[in-house]
Amino acid sequence: MTVHTGSCHCGAIAIEVDAPAEIEVHECNCSMCERTGFLHLIVPKQNFRLLRGQEFITTYTFNTRVAQHYFCKVCGCKPFYIPRSNPDGFSVNVRCLDKKFIEKMTIIPFDGQNWEAHAAALADLSRA
Repeated sequence: MTVHTGSCHCGAIAIEVDAPAEIEVHECNCSMCERTGFLHLIVPKQNFRLLRGQEFITTYTFNTRVAQHYFCKVCGCKPFYIPRSNPDGFSVNVRCLDKKFIEKMTIIPFDGQNWEAHAAALADLSRA
């Protein structure tokens, strides 16, 4: 495992995540992810740490209100959130991580426009 560091655009929110140096990430085509450009690295809760910026986080929920979409109040960036598919973990936006610790990244398309039919494929990603 590698400790990956990252932040929102302005740096108010800083995070760490334990994940391999060679990662698989999901590119979702749902209405939210397409608009934000989110690349998902889903990890168990114990592999995620908020280093600073709790006071700069604002939350957006919609539809079932299970997913907790976290944004920086200052710059609007979305470095992580709690996904509906994995409420026991975090989805980290790889676009917000420092690339120096990523040796290889494989992008896997995910059909979020048909989320109900495909969500089970992500369920085990937040298990340790």
